[in-house]
Amino acid sequence: MQLFGLADCNNFYCSCERVFHPELNNRPVVVLSNNDGCVIARSNESKALGVKMGTPFYQVRQLLDDNHVAVFSSNYTLYGSLSHRVMSLLSQYTPHLDIYSIDEAFLDFSDMEKGCDLKAYGEQLVRRVSKSTGIPISLGIAPTRTLAKMASKFAKKYKGYHGCCLMDTDEKRQKALALFPIEDVWGIGRRISKQLEYFGIHTAADFAAKSERWVRQHFNVTTARTWEELNGVSCISVDELPQKQSICTSRSFSDQGVSDRHVLEEAVANFASRCAEKLRHQGSCCKSIMVFAYTSRFNERVPAHMIYETITLSVATQSSAEIIHEALKVLRRAYVPGTYYYKKAGVILMDIVPERPCQQDLFDKVDRRKQQFLTRTIDRINLLNGQNKVRLAIQGTDIRFGLKHEYLSHRYTTNIQDLLVVKV
Repeated sequence: MQLFGLADCNNFYCSCERVFHPELNNRPVVVLSNNDGCVIARSNESKALGVKMGTPFYQVRQLLDDNHVAVFSSNYTLYGSLSHRVMSLLSQYTPHLDIYSIDEAFLDFSDMEKGCDLKAYGEQLVRRVSKSTGIPISLGIAPTRTLAKMASKFAKKYKGYHGCCLMDTDEKRQKALALFPIEDVWGIGRRISKQLEYFGIHTAADFAAKSERWVRQHFNVTTARTWEELNGVSCISVDELPQKQSICTSRSFSDQGVSDRHVLEEAVANFASRCAEKLRHQGSCCKSIMVFAYTSRFNERVPAHMIYETITLSVATQSSAEIIHEALKVLRRAYVPGTYYYKKAGVILMDIVPERPCQQDLFDKVDRRKQQFLTRTIDRINLLNGQNKVRLAIQGTDIRFGLKHEYLSHRYTTNIQDLLVVKV
């Protein structure tokens, strides 16, 4: 029988912080976005207090103080390191592991021996990962990836599952569908859920009960495949999931903002580099680059200025050096001399296409093979020695563009200076 598992780390960012602060277990915890702007992760205790995802920090600061909520700035180096540990352990339980995000992975249990108690096997997996890493996880097992994702939510919500929900019979599937809101189904976005609600469809069971002809008549192929998955027919592969159509890295600058042109260029260069890394990670190239920067919309005492410029490339690229070069070219072309304090800037990569095949240009002056070899070599060096160990000079050697992280925890697993010290 074909069965898939979806392992999902519970409240991942908050759980990472708790690994090295066990005194925070059962205490409310929140993690803030870059620049300590808004709430991007909440423990269950924080959710119970009414803290909403994406709420600006200043709006809930008093509420957090009054309830003794532990607040942390986002520490992506730590989170990435612990994610790698979790995924390494998961890979020992199946030869087929597909990492879906920093805190989720699909496992293929189709080759399990007949007679294997998959529920006990799943509970063992959950216990081992939680004990070995300190990160609690939930595991859903079902005949399709969509149902597995649904099962993982039940495993997370109900303690009686002991961290693992097995949906291996049609009776269990029908019961789960009836309890699951349609807007929470993987693959059903906000727009589609509103359309479905117009037709009186409020649960996954309502949708699964519709005929295939009706679904294909009213919705696209992607929604039809979700319908098939809900009915137990596996037809969605992780490799087939749509890639991002645009990639953005942006930051708000602390205090008054950035007025020095060279510091602004350094910031844009680092944003462009991060976008290029994301681009290579999903195996894509981009053909358009947008750069933006603007002053505060709320401070009327300083001059206002806005930059929104785009450049189109003759050949799609994923090279950090080329993307940084083109992004700075855009910035310098749009830059207006004057004393402007930019509060936010960013880079957006658009017109994203697969890296293979990639349309070439007969008159292209860049040696693409040499460029690709150089890029991959730098990526390997940085993978072994740490992010940005090798970078372009324009990126600088230290962050000068005022990122705010007043509540940043240590990089316990990646920086020898931050190792825990035990006194006996």
